[in-house]
Amino acid sequence: MSENILEKIISKKIKRVDEIKKTTKIEDLTKLIEQNKSYINFKEKIKSKIQEDKTSLIAEIKKASPSAGVIIDDYNPVDIAKIYYEKKATCLSVLTEEEFFLGNLIHISKIKDKFNLPILCKDFFIDKFQIPLAKSYGADAILIILAGVSDDLAYDLYEEALRYNMSVIVEVHTVEEAKKALHFKEALIGINNRNLKTLKTDINTTYAIHDVLKDHKEPLISESGIK
Repeated sequence: MSENILEKIISKKIKRVDEIKKTTKIEDLTKLIEQNKSYINFKEKIKSKIQEDKTSLIAEIKKASPSAGVIIDDYNPVDIAKIYYEKKATCLSVLTEEEFFLGNLIHISKIKDKFNLPILCKDFFIDKFQIPLAKSYGADAILIILAGVSDDLAYDLYEEALRYNMSVIVEVHTVEEAKKALHFKEALIGINNRNLKTLKTDINTTYAIHDVLKDHKEPLISESGIK
């Protein structure tokens, strides 16, 4: 997505979160979280596969994107999750952004009701309130896109997620962002192979950035461009 698109998505997300906060109490989210017993350690699931010398795959579920438009007309996230579950995916990544990706948080809870797989809430996190909100729907991990938030906000989101015992993927696109990501000691780091300006994917981005992250103790993830 272009920088303009990223800015539009972030702007819309800020407004949407502000509206949700008007009608949703943190106390209610806390009760839902306490009642939910289906949480799975996303990061440890990935690490366990690596320790077994197996490929660890995060399979994505999304209806649309700004670059591709609507990908699946007859979209049923539970049906897609079933296929991934049967094919032994390690974890799921569920797009929940409403306007540009046509997602919804309810998709996470519907999938969690059927399948015992850890789920990343793939959205644009710009407010700490989104973290208990995502967890109340059954999410096990969140995504922090360094290109979309300030350094201070990124770290605040990271610390809040850890406080809620959620895993974190810090997404980077450049060497500069990768250097910043090293400060997130307990996070998984995702290298996005999609150029935010041209929308083109290049798997070599992972190789170009990988060396900067060689001392990071947690697993690295190569994102986009893998089919």
